[in-house]
Amino acid sequence: MNENQRLKTLIDLLGFKNQKDFALALNIQPGSLSDILRERINVSNAVKDRLNLKFNVNLAWLEDGIGEPVLKKPPIVAPSKEGVPYFNLSLEDTDKFIVEEEQAEYLVNYRPFNDCTAYLPVYGDSMYPKYASGEIIAVKEITNYDVLQWGEAYMVMTDEESNSLRTIKMVFEHPDSAKIILRSSNPNFKGDTIINKKNIQTLYIIKGKITRNAI
Repeated sequence: MNENQRLKTLIDLLGFKNQKDFALALNIQPGSLSDILRERINVSNAVKDRLNLKFNVNLAWLEDGIGEPVLKKPPIVAPSKEGVPYFNLSLEDTDKFIVEEEQAEYLVNYRPFNDCTAYLPVYGDSMYPKYASGEIIAVKEITNYDVLQWGEAYMVMTDEESNSLRTIKMVFEHPDSAKIILRSSNPNFKGDTIINKKNIQTLYIIKGKITRNAI
């Protein structure tokens, strides 16, 4: 059995009724999932990351058939109620990121980042190598958009006028003070995106990152 075939068995193992629901949970197009299950394309690293982060799928099993399909050991977290909430979601999974502690997976009590708003997983490669897919970032909400740290990475969410953008990008100064420039750190993602500050719904500076093993 190869990894495409093992992925197919996960639909039943994880309790999904059909391929469409599984695709939606992985935030990919049903047609893309169908291509994977028919072995027309390989299982991408992005899909593997989501399987691991969302469902605790054992990637050693998925790739090589080693061990159990789903890891039963829970993450190691602080036993106290102190810490910053971790949300196991992609930016594309939500219209507007709102921190509600009761919806968090758990709290991470890591003192260097305990002034942050939330922890989130990274999806995609646009910010590689600064932030790789699968890493976990600590973000802190920014409310004054006139005092930004140019050249630093931010999580940006905009309204419909700016195409409801949800992204992590480096932020740079624009000649027009009412605008900012968004730029990927991955050289393979060329071109800047310019948005108006007034179209920003929420803005978070990325204070740092931790590995999944650290929590």
